[in-house]
Amino acid sequence: MKVVYGLEAFAPLDRPVYLALGTFDGLHRGHQAVITALRAEAAMGGGVAAVMTFDPHPLVVVAPPQEPFLLTTMEERLRLLERAGVDLTLVVRFDEEVRGLDAAAWLERLHRQVAPRHLVSATTHTFGRHREGSAGFLQAWAAAHGLGVTVVPLVEDEGTPISSTAIRARLREGDVRTAARWLGRWYGLGGRVVVGEGRGRRLGIPTANLDVPRDKVIPARGVYAAYATVGATTAPAAVNIGLRPTFDGARLVVEVHLIDIEADLYGQHLEVAFVERLRPEMRFADVDALRRQIVADIARSRDLLANVKINMYQL
Repeated sequence: MKVVYGLEAFAPLDRPVYLALGTFDGLHRGHQAVITALRAEAAMGGGVAAVMTFDPHPLVVVAPPQEPFLLTTMEERLRLLERAGVDLTLVVRFDEEVRGLDAAAWLERLHRQVAPRHLVSATTHTFGRHREGSAGFLQAWAAAHGLGVTVVPLVEDEGTPISSTAIRARLREGDVRTAARWLGRWYGLGGRVVVGEGRGRRLGIPTANLDVPRDKVIPARGVYAAYATVGATTAPAAVNIGLRPTFDGARLVVEVHLIDIEADLYGQHLEVAFVERLRPEMRFADVDALRRQIVADIARSRDLLANVKINMYQL
């Protein structure tokens, strides 16, 4: 997949451009439906299946969130788009100038810089200043400019609309199962393994402490059964997210114990795919009680993951 950073860097192609509009954070099942429609139109027209995404996320400029909110970093998003069969991704910087463009001016700029033959968007996609651009606006504008347009219906799960906002809410509740169903894959969190306080090793249960991206959604505090991947190795894991109240901790940590695997992971990049929340964070009376619970968490994770297919893990 080719990646172009900035509208001004886009150069004319030898095939017509079919362009999907959106931000595509999470690349959930609704986004996947847009890309499926995009690829079908591009294939019929002998064109390039291209996706436009923003960096930073528009919320950072319009209404900066008070807590981490991204479902995918840009690196992860590009990886998922490539895996989805996209030919080209156009990464557009979202700044105050772009924010100030009205819907017509924004489409005119895309038309001038990219010259797409066909536009694809979700029915819920809005754009332009004050989000004035709607699916109906896009259809009318495209017709007036002689462009094809496809508006993809909302994807629902048992009557619930699938959206990035809804997935964020489920993750913050610890409901990683529903989040996975809406994403079409296990939710992933990755980072470099850094030196921690060594408490897990002293308990005889070593953990890898992750330095996770500061803007990514971290699931609710608690213990999770998960898969962990380091390099070419993927293994079942038990993951603790929390403040470690037994030790009066004040800093949120993400600690990963690889089940039945011992390795020096410091400095390596580790990715976690969350499968099930086992329990909320708890304070224990003493270290021995904590150790007994961790051993039980690991056993439960091992049993649960033995019956879960890993092929949903796609981050």
